[in-house]
Amino acid sequence: MLNKVTESAAQAMSNITDGATILIGGFGLAGQPAELIDALIERNARDLTIVSNNAGNGETGLALLLKSGCVRKIICSFPRQHDSYIFDDLYRAGKIELEVVPQGTLAARMQAGGSGLGAIYTPTAYGTLLAEGKETRTIDGIDYVLEYPIKADFALIKAFQGDRWGNLTYRKAARNFGPVMAAASKHTVAQVSEVVDLGVLNPEHIVTPGIFVHEVVHVGA
Repeated sequence: MLNKVTESAAQAMSNITDGATILIGGFGLAGQPAELIDALIERNARDLTIVSNNAGNGETGLALLLKSGCVRKIICSFPRQHDSYIFDDLYRAGKIELEVVPQGTLAARMQAGGSGLGAIYTPTAYGTLLAEGKETRTIDGIDYVLEYPIKADFALIKAFQGDRWGNLTYRKAARNFGPVMAAASKHTVAQVSEVVDLGVLNPEHIVTPGIFVHEVVHVGA
């Protein structure tokens, strides 16, 4: 009987190894899989590349992961905020690499990775420092920058409800990057507030089908 519900967050993180590339959902704190991140810190895998919208807030969740020293590089859209002092300190000390990607491009690159596309052209960042060294092309009079897909070894996302097949629903803004990240990774772990029986989720309301999810961790509301 297919059952993707995993006993604990620690067990779900046991497959993560040194050097892995990990997509971590969340728009700031909204939709950030905090319990999975805590378990990843305990796992203590090193030399990680993290892809996320931002570089952490305060000293919780993603920021705490950076503070642990496990992360070699972060790919994100908003590395600096009023409470991103952990990333700031690490970056100024040369202890972490940074790749800045415009938010829409970040989502589009992951979507391309999940869709099996070879590359995409986007007008975003054309003529800026972010486009330096990249191939450009003019299509129908509009200048574009060639961007390559983002794919990862793992994705850690947060959802509202899930069933034992891995079908997921989300709650409002907590949805953010979860769906594209689930599709762009080889192994997706979703923490959920509720695990429901098969058939409870309306098929029309399922955002991420179970085919993209490998493990479901129940962490409560």
